Parts: sequence; C-alpha cells; structure tokens
Amino acid sequence: MTRIAHIELDDSNLPPPTPEIDQERKVAIFDLLEDNSFTLPKRDDRIVADGPYHVGLSIKEKRLVFDVTTEAHGKAAEFHLSLGPFKQVVKDYFQICESYFEAVKTMPPSQIETIDMARRGIHNEGARILQERLDGKADVDIDTARRLFTLICVLHFGS
Repeated sequence: MTRIAHIELDDSNLPPPTPEIDQERKVAIFDLLEDNSFTLPKRDDRIVADGPYHVGLSIKEKRLVFDVTTEAHGKAAEFHLSLGPFKQVVKDYFQICESYFEAVKTMPPSQIETIDMARRGIHNEGARILQERLDGKADVDIDTARRLFTLICVLHFGS
C-alpha cells in the first residue's frame, strides 16, 4: 500500500517532446509503476491517508508540485518544491543525455559506456537531491527517486 499506482504529468504548457524525451518518459513511467516505494510520513497528529497513491506532477509558478490522492481520489497531500536545487543537475542531465544520444549513433561501445556512466552519475545526483527535498513530505527509495527525477526532467523540457 506504500506505492504509487498511477502517475500523471501536467505537460500541457510544454512543446511536444522529442522522440528521445518521449521514450525516456514512457520508460520512467512504466518502470515507476512496476516497482516503487512511496510513503507519506505521519506529521504532527494528522492522519495519513493510506495508499496506493495517484500522483500528479506539474510545474506551477517555478515550483514542482506533487498532488497526491488516494485511489478513491481523496486528497492525501500536496507539496511544492523549489526548482532552484534542481536547476544545475537538470541542465547537466540534459547535456549528458544529448551527448549520449549522439554517441550511440557514431561512437564505439567503450566511449558510449563512459558517457552512460557519467549520465547515471548525474541521474543519481538528481535522485539524491529529490530525496532530500522530499524529506518529511514523502519517503521514496533511490529507484523511485531516480524515476521521479526523470519525470521532473521531462517537465523541464522546453520550459
């Protein structure tokens, strides 16, 4: 019951994604829904709604918004995170992904692997930042944080 059962991205104000970005999004959503850990911690004396949860992700007024509801669509939580701490790591991630997508077309496997290792390192850093920013709001494991970070990057695309 401590998981995300449905996730929705509000990308209505963004340009259409590139095929690569669209593929990243699809893979992240599929992997996230297959296996994730998402818990709303008890805060003060408030009752915490049981999961599984539906999560809406959006960017509003330069803030990342998590809108969390129960499967019965009852409000479970809503929290807003500043995008500032993500700015550099998202920029770095897009740059390394661009290099990776280009490398796959022309470079030998050893060079592709080196770029992919760097990409995973930046991705892990983004996931770590997300876990820190969610502290006290939601508990997520590293794999869930990685997939959510990918979706945050998708929301940044073209913005």
